[in-house]
Amino acid sequence: MSIISLIIKREFIAKVSNKSFIVMTFISPLLFVGIAVFVGYLSSMKADIKKIAIHDETRLFISEFKSNDQYKYLDLSATNLATIKDSLIKESYEGLIYIPKVSQTKALENQIQYISNDSPSISFIEDVETIIAKKITRDNFQVAKLDTTAIKKAEAQVSLNLKKASGEDSLKGLNEIKIAIGGAFGYLIMMFIVIYGNMVMRSVIEEKTNRIIEIIISSVKPFQLMMGKIIGTSLAGILQFFIWAIIGFTLMISASLFFGVNLGPTSQLPPEMMQTAQQEFAGIAQMYIKELWNLPIATILISFIIYFIGGYFLYSSFYAAIGAAVDNETDSQQFLLPIIMPLILGVYIGFFTVMNDPHGTIATVFSMIPLTSPIVMLMRIPFGVPWWQIVISMTILFSTFFFVVWFAAKIYRVGILMYGKKPTWRELYKWLKY
Repeated sequence: MSIISLIIKREFIAKVSNKSFIVMTFISPLLFVGIAVFVGYLSSMKADIKKIAIHDETRLFISEFKSNDQYKYLDLSATNLATIKDSLIKESYEGLIYIPKVSQTKALENQIQYISNDSPSISFIEDVETIIAKKITRDNFQVAKLDTTAIKKAEAQVSLNLKKASGEDSLKGLNEIKIAIGGAFGYLIMMFIVIYGNMVMRSVIEEKTNRIIEIIISSVKPFQLMMGKIIGTSLAGILQFFIWAIIGFTLMISASLFFGVNLGPTSQLPPEMMQTAQQEFAGIAQMYIKELWNLPIATILISFIIYFIGGYFLYSSFYAAIGAAVDNETDSQQFLLPIIMPLILGVYIGFFTVMNDPHGTIATVFSMIPLTSPIVMLMRIPFGVPWWQIVISMTILFSTFFFVVWFAAKIYRVGILMYGKKPTWRELYKWLKY
């Protein structure tokens, strides 16, 4: 058995036999489920109803404000304005809408005030502006002697029917579904890189601090040790992800069976309308399923595995080199930011650029850059990417990996036996030239 395979076996067994690894492997899915349930419970809770005072000197807008489950509007037009402001200071009301008396309602466009101790939300401001604007608009129509009923009837409601070039019907929201699928795979890669890359770095720092590395390095080449740690840790991580997938799939099936058995129909619609609604929903769902099956599923899965391996090996080489260069995790922080930034950049490029222009210059370029391609290219593939672009991107990724391994091994070889001194970027450059 080769030396690297022995190191891989040693690292793998050391990781999977660790108590924290075993505990987190089985506890983490439950924690995620618990957090999801807790967040869902919090989102279902209704917030306290906020009281909004209205002092309308025109008496034209009171009837326009309708209370709901978020805001309760109170007509305090007969109350002295100074008294209401004192109540605001005592926090009896969330805020005050003050509408002054004017000769023409059009003059109110820039004179209405909202007075409060705290800044209101943008949605609340827009709702109030919309309510007042509609009322002023109706008054303007009446002043101009326009038929408001005819105008309302003349308003058009446009809904686009999406069609493919082949003539088949298309669906709305497919781009969002595609970016969600690609984003999920890209996020898994980023999470795996950060979690297990740090694990590689901590393993190197631990052995270096305990001086075990001095014994190991006497019979093993630094390059072999570094590659063994990277591969052994990655295998442990893949095993953990595989267990998570099984537990998550089991929990999902159990939840669907539980809710499917215990939840009955809650709709109050008549049977005929209910049946029609169910048929329409089934038809739309079938169309979405058909569109999802038309996605390049095989390409997505194969690319995920390849980018998963290439991206992890590339970044783990950086993590291993940093672990060899420092004596503790605190000293490593100055070197970690340049590594994490490309991952964050890849996520932002994916969600803000790929979704709007998956085949544009920015998305294409960043899907070729090896530090961002594992995330950006996976987000592009559901939109359909030419095979030659995927091949070029993968070739650049693995070529960069071999290059990074070469110079990371040089830092690893020198730094692994350096103690008691915080390295600088200049010293790392000297080690590369050594």
